[in-house]
Amino acid sequence: MTEPNVLDLGRLRRSCAQCSLQQLCLPAGIGAEGLARIDALVRSRRPVVRGDRLFRAGDALNAIYVARTGGFKTIGVSAGGEPQLIGFHLPGELIGLDALGDGSHRCEAVALGDSEVCEVPYARLSDIAAQVPGLHMQLMRVIGGSMGRDQDHMEILMRRQAVERIALFLHGIGERFARIGQSPHVFKLPMSREDIAHFLGLALETVSRGFTRLQDDGAIAVQGRRIEILDPGAIERLAHGGEDAAPARARS
Repeated sequence: MTEPNVLDLGRLRRSCAQCSLQQLCLPAGIGAEGLARIDALVRSRRPVVRGDRLFRAGDALNAIYVARTGGFKTIGVSAGGEPQLIGFHLPGELIGLDALGDGSHRCEAVALGDSEVCEVPYARLSDIAAQVPGLHMQLMRVIGGSMGRDQDHMEILMRRQAVERIALFLHGIGERFARIGQSPHVFKLPMSREDIAHFLGLALETVSRGFTRLQDDGAIAVQGRRIEILDPGAIERLAHGGEDAAPARARS
């Protein structure tokens, strides 16, 4: 039995991983005292029903969120005043970093399905980041990764071929699952085909045909929202615009 006043580092690391704060603390090699401070940061763990919003555009930055389960999409407004799906957030990824610039959110975050989030008060996170070695740098890395995903989205929209957009999307999702300790080749998409179509700037029918083509070519296997990458090389070549992108089975 663990003594009441003895810090259980193993429990903290398990707790951190389970509530998805591993993206902040575990990669930074933070020690027992730092983990205790981060674990104490989580103000609440609460369910979020499908379609509910964590925040809306214009809301002040009071907290950042981490999805324990489920997923979220962020929606902004285009120059023409139309809603625009600008990103997805998987379990283990921080939500709400868009408000770091001026202190207010530029988009809204909507639950893709019934989810659960950890709420981290931003002011306290900033204070502890200044005290815990490694946390501030890791937070900067996470912010940089979020900016990188924005750049990836722009690259997706520049692709002329629909199947290349889909391949780049799946390749990126797989890499993100790998970063949170899950398989990059077998995963369940938290978003609908309609959401994917909006994100990729394609018609729903085009996205469905693209998934079917990749499956017929042997690059992926699709069962509902479950995706298995059968030919990672083909997906990567398509994602990066390689000339010879045909899957192995299609070439045989």
